[in-house]
Amino acid sequence: MMHALSAADGEMAERIRMFDWRGSNLDPIADWPLELQTTLALCLSTDLPTAIYWGKDFRLLYNDAWAPIAGEKHPWALGRPASEVWSDIWHIIEPQLNSVIERRKGFRVADQMLPMLRGGRVQNTHWDYSFAPIFAAGGRVVGIFNQGTETTARLSAERALRASEERLEYALGASETVGTWDWDIPNDRLVADARFARIYGVEREVAAGGAPIAQYFTLVHPDDLARLKATIAEALETGAPFSQEYRLINRDGSIRWVSAQGRVTRAPDATPLRFPGVSFDVTDRRVAENALRESEERFRAITNSIDQMIWSTRPDGHHDYYNQRWYDFTGVPPGSTDGEAWNGMFHPEDQDRAWTTWLHCLSTGDTYHIEYRLRHRSGDYRWVLGRAQPVRNEAGEITRWFGTCTDIQEIVDAREVLAKSREELTREIEKRTAKLVEAQDQLRQAQKMEAVGQLTGGIAHDFNNMLAVIIGSVNLLEKRLARGETDLARFIEAAKDGANRAASLTQRLLAFSRRQPLQPEVIDANRMIAGMSELLTRTLGELVSVETVLATGLWKVHADNSQLENAILNLAVNGRDAMPVGGKLTVETANSYLSEEYAYDNAVAAGQYVMIAVSDTGTGMTPEVMAKAFDPFFTTKEVGKGSGLGLSQIFGFVRQSNGHVKIYSEEGVGSSVRIYLPRYDGEIGPKDNHVVLVSSGRGSLSETILVVEDDQRVRAFSTEALRELGYTVVEAGSGAQALALVNAGLKPDLLFTDIVMPGMTGRELADAVKGLLPTVKVLYTTGYTRNAVVHNGVLGRETQLLQKPFSLDQLGEKVRRVLDL
Repeated sequence: MMHALSAADGEMAERIRMFDWRGSNLDPIADWPLELQTTLALCLSTDLPTAIYWGKDFRLLYNDAWAPIAGEKHPWALGRPASEVWSDIWHIIEPQLNSVIERRKGFRVADQMLPMLRGGRVQNTHWDYSFAPIFAAGGRVVGIFNQGTETTARLSAERALRASEERLEYALGASETVGTWDWDIPNDRLVADARFARIYGVEREVAAGGAPIAQYFTLVHPDDLARLKATIAEALETGAPFSQEYRLINRDGSIRWVSAQGRVTRAPDATPLRFPGVSFDVTDRRVAENALRESEERFRAITNSIDQMIWSTRPDGHHDYYNQRWYDFTGVPPGSTDGEAWNGMFHPEDQDRAWTTWLHCLSTGDTYHIEYRLRHRSGDYRWVLGRAQPVRNEAGEITRWFGTCTDIQEIVDAREVLAKSREELTREIEKRTAKLVEAQDQLRQAQKMEAVGQLTGGIAHDFNNMLAVIIGSVNLLEKRLARGETDLARFIEAAKDGANRAASLTQRLLAFSRRQPLQPEVIDANRMIAGMSELLTRTLGELVSVETVLATGLWKVHADNSQLENAILNLAVNGRDAMPVGGKLTVETANSYLSEEYAYDNAVAAGQYVMIAVSDTGTGMTPEVMAKAFDPFFTTKEVGKGSGLGLSQIFGFVRQSNGHVKIYSEEGVGSSVRIYLPRYDGEIGPKDNHVVLVSSGRGSLSETILVVEDDQRVRAFSTEALRELGYTVVEAGSGAQALALVNAGLKPDLLFTDIVMPGMTGRELADAVKGLLPTVKVLYTTGYTRNAVVHNGVLGRETQLLQKPFSLDQLGEKVRRVLDL
């Protein structure tokens, strides 16, 4: 043994030789038994991590490869009892060591978890190791031979790999738009998962078992098939990555776009073996891209039709869009002023100021507003007005900036003229006035167009939705009628509903523009509100408590009763929507006086008013929201929950009634909308209680109606509708034609005439006919009128008007009512 130990090299051989074994229960090295000598020689000569546990207390001997297993305990562990060396895991390995002694048989464990103390803390480690008995000459077990390696890193890697694969499969499984495939090229068998099978219209069992690749081409669009096959052939020949987007024709005829990617695996001799890959359903992306492209084309068409230079930036201020007017003005090549290069187009004296202002706006979100000199394509610098506002998402984060540059050189020149002496000013005014007025008109026009653009955009959005319903329903009616089907009621109702919604939108727009005819009457607001209490309670629901605070001695007002009721109901519904978890809504009346100062600040006449307030305990509004609350189509409600015309309609009605409306609100506290209507000081006449009973709106052939309408389609509908109702109808396309019929002897019982017509208006026609036939009844109709029969927005007391559009029932009821007066 001493010969073998002295021949062994390495750190542990030297340490064993130098170790003082007198303190242990082992004899001096020279007296070690043959079994220990032989086993130790084997231990020190192997490169495998090997250790020996010797004697009753399992004294530890080990080689260089095993030393890292001891970790921080090396070389202290040499010659010490195992119970001391492995005190942290002794409860695990003691039974294992004793088992080898008692059973005289070794064992092996794999991935054994051992909670070992490392770096001052317990760490869960894993090991592969074996214990084998060392026998003395008489067959007694005198020691244990140990070999082992740590598997912690391998297990961690395997677990991470499994977790990654599980996440990948989970991600793929969570989406029905991604499928994987693997093509065995020599055997022409393409195996795919269920998602791939669904995308390509192949049975799941066929895809799982494999099928020739041609079987997956059956749904490929004919126009794309040749290109797809050519790309696959190129990938097989060159080994280049395969990537292709193409169309699939679904069984129902619809188009599905897919993106397929993969790479060929080759044998050492370059023979193609396998072709794995993945296919994505990118139909939604393609549809979105097409929609985006169309939107961008419309956007460019609009921006290029405006006189102003328009530009846009990313949230960080990087300029990435200019309209054609920018390039026409500056003469620079497209793209040359992207990023921060735009600042170089400014006059050197203005660059620092413009840059500082822009950086301030980027950091604060303030509106960008500055005047600077911009280099014109002629080489001269011209003064322009730069303006920009941020666009924010629902979270209030800036997503883009949109800005304009307006050439204001003429305005600046005019300002310079005004700064000159009085004599020079007098001479220059005559020269500059025309240019200044023209420039100011252009600026006002631009601002007006911006407002009109916002309004028309909202109108177009809502009308397009309604027209889509009407046109779609009519198209379906055509197809169903062509097939002889009779179950058409739902399509008719859908078309009627779309038309009625369009009519309602028109009425709201007229109310906002203060062009709707009003039928004012003397109103006791207290009595009206008291009569609405049950309606409000039923409409607002159980979560909202309604309270009315009605002032005693309340003055009367002169207003349109139905419009005022609608305004109060609209405000109440808005208040309910601001209280999603319930709250209190208060309707209050009071006599009020608007001072001269308040009236001047709010563009309303001073004097006595009746105040009607609708208040809620809801979420309240920010100052920014309050500033836009009366704007048409502005709403903070979810899409489909509000048209954005409610408050603007109320505003138009109140202003048309010579009143005033004011919003008071505080976030988290609630809102109060106050309507001020002028006090009525006139006489209160008796209320007209005469009721005309209208049963069905039908007439008789003995009653003749003269229909006058310049629009042929509207005239045709009105004529056929009245004939359907039983009347004798004579039609005319103009006032002159109608007057000629009367002069020729026609004596109608009712003149039903449009108001706005070329040549002779409906009012002029009615005056002329009544001059010939004093007893004839007159019913006007119009979609919009200014002052022909409506004076200052108020319908005359004796004037009968049927607002367009109207239904057959509305026409029949109104005609019958007028004839029976």
